[in-house]
Amino acid sequence: MVFQACIFDLDGVIVDTAAHHFVAWNRLAEELGVPFSHEDNERLKGVSRVDSLEYILRKGGLILDPATKLKLMDRKNTHYLQLADQTQPKDALPGVRDLLHELRAKRIKIALGSSSKNATMILERLELLDAFDALVDGNHITLSKPDPEVFLMAAKSLGANPPECIVFEDAQSGIDAARAGGFEVVGVGNASELSGARYVIPGFEGRTWDHILEGFNP
Repeated sequence: MVFQACIFDLDGVIVDTAAHHFVAWNRLAEELGVPFSHEDNERLKGVSRVDSLEYILRKGGLILDPATKLKLMDRKNTHYLQLADQTQPKDALPGVRDLLHELRAKRIKIALGSSSKNATMILERLELLDAFDALVDGNHITLSKPDPEVFLMAAKSLGANPPECIVFEDAQSGIDAARAGGFEVVGVGNASELSGARYVIPGFEGRTWDHILEGFNP
């Protein structure tokens, strides 16, 4: 296969901000009197902010008006930004920076496809913003994963067709979204927790572009 582009999710692929999201959602859930566990946090991986809030409200049996929901999402985001603002270049996951540089040298186009509305800020803190040719995040989409909108927009912004792109995802909803859009997808994380990807890697450390391609030609 000849691939022209790569599309990366942010959280859990470029940087691990799951702990920040857990603290932020946990604080908000406590304010609402709703129990929130690490297992709940895992279920929200790759899920938009509005859908994450709806999950917590359903769990607590709460029905709120739209204005209150907006205030709660802003409050959660404030909690998250206070933590995420401390992100530093060293926080990029092992091997990511090297792979991005290699892709650039090989003229493989690179896009970010993330539901996060804070992607630009995080990439700036990581000093990786310039590594991407295009950025599609929660500020650009109307449908969250598992809908493929974010990846389709990213591919279009790169001038590439879905079959020409590899999507790197750590969440099941993201893998489902990539497959629904006609993309090849490599899972990042625990193979026992992810299904539907062409194959799954634990991370990027020590993996070159050639290593990635070998997974498509076993």
